[in-house]
Amino acid sequence: MRKFFTGIWRVLTFPFRLIFNIIAFPFRAIHRFYKFLNTEPDERPIADLFADIATQKEVRDQLWDQVDAFRMHLLRSVAALALFVIASFWFTTPLMEFLADPVGGLEKLQAIEVTEEIGVFMRVAMTSGIAVAFPYIAFEFWLFAAPGLKPREKKMGLVGIPLASLLFLVGMAFTFLILLPAALPFLGSFTTISQFWSAREYFTFVTGLMIWIGLFFEFPLVIYVLTSIGLVKPKFLAEQWRLAVVIIAVIAAAITPTVDPVNMGLVMAPMILLYFISIGLSYLAYAGRGKNAEPQEPASDVELG
Repeated sequence: MRKFFTGIWRVLTFPFRLIFNIIAFPFRAIHRFYKFLNTEPDERPIADLFADIATQKEVRDQLWDQVDAFRMHLLRSVAALALFVIASFWFTTPLMEFLADPVGGLEKLQAIEVTEEIGVFMRVAMTSGIAVAFPYIAFEFWLFAAPGLKPREKKMGLVGIPLASLLFLVGMAFTFLILLPAALPFLGSFTTISQFWSAREYFTFVTGLMIWIGLFFEFPLVIYVLTSIGLVKPKFLAEQWRLAVVIIAVIAAAITPTVDPVNMGLVMAPMILLYFISIGLSYLAYAGRGKNAEPQEPASDVELG
């Protein structure tokens, strides 16, 4: 009989409990997220971790759980990228027309192969999908790494996601608005040969350069985060600036179509500037890390009297 009345009570109160759970859901989610941000990770020396992996089955199982978790984050990122690429089909053609403005429009480009038009369409859609999906992909990687980070590092990484997205877009805009207008006239007037550029070659060059430069614009933020968690020191970056310039020159030569000083200089200049900005941000992160470190008080000797 008691079960009967309990069942009736559950049925009668179900709408009220449902409304209460719906109203309470965002507050509970915020509370769980706040607790997640402020949870301290279990610190374990790397040497001990590898030793436990070799000797303890429980630790090996935890490692495989982390691999599965990373796979799920990666699958969600790929699924989100696919959805954003499909959604970008609606504006890919206008975007292609916009990207073709430096050469006079799409009618100035040639489609030589049968499948070239659809290949170019998909490449531009992929580029726009990457740009739009970048914040979510960055969030998925942050969500995977967050359990092993300290509360301050978690919050810095979360705040850095919109900044990383903005830097990526700024790098792409810099490529299209500054780098391409300076590079294309040089490439198109090097000799007296008539220019009939292939659509595939042109959009491969433009989109590839935009993505690479967009990723390079993430360098200051990456250095700031690595310094904040103690993996990079600003003094090392400042002392190795000459080597960094050489590496930047090699990278610039690899991603630019020619090794002439004009195009290489246009790519190297912002990268070198970003490197020195990274050094300054590294010093700021290092100072902030020192202030937030808990001072360890020396143990006082107990006097026996």
